Amino acid sequence: MNKTRLEAFSDGVIAIIITIMVLELKVPHGTELADLAGLLPVFFSYVLSFVYVGIYWNNHHHMLHSVRSVTGGLLWANLHLLFWLSLIPFATAWMGENHFAARPVALYGFVLLMSATAYRLLASTFVRHEGEGSTLATALGKDLKGRVSMLLYAAGIAATFVHPAISLALYVAVAITWVIPDRRVERLIGDA
Repeated sequence: MNKTRLEAFSDGVIAIIITIMVLELKVPHGTELADLAGLLPVFFSYVLSFVYVGIYWNNHHHMLHSVRSVTGGLLWANLHLLFWLSLIPFATAWMGENHFAARPVALYGFVLLMSATAYRLLASTFVRHEGEGSTLATALGKDLKGRVSMLLYAAGIAATFVHPAISLALYVAVAITWVIPDRRVERLIGDA
């Protein structure tokens, strides 16, 4: 099965996710810069989530660029990833509206952890489909960065009950490590 529909559908869902998130940014009722201060937690939540959605979109694009075809199982694995990504706007809004209280920050971390789990599942499903010698399998290798990210999300969830700022620092740290696209895939695709 051709991968074009999977790419187009995924891109559309991700665009809608970003649109939903930006609609949560409500215009303040004043005209002074000070009137924006109350929106800072919501805005920070939006920026962090925008970066995360961008990271997933970018890496998803690279993953799909490295494979030849898709199967029904891959379509379901991709839907599983999109399901968790589609919860990011809700978790983002709850976290921002409640000024980074423990439970909303924990839920946000849980959604990030499940998104990462779904992405790993999708990647492993593609590797099984394409074969252990495929471009994607070679590029991913043992995926140490992905595994460490999942551990940091879990640590962030636990840390919310100590202090949510620790969790946010962990979530930001993971995002920073992923902002630069995975060059392993780009290099291998360029060589192919």
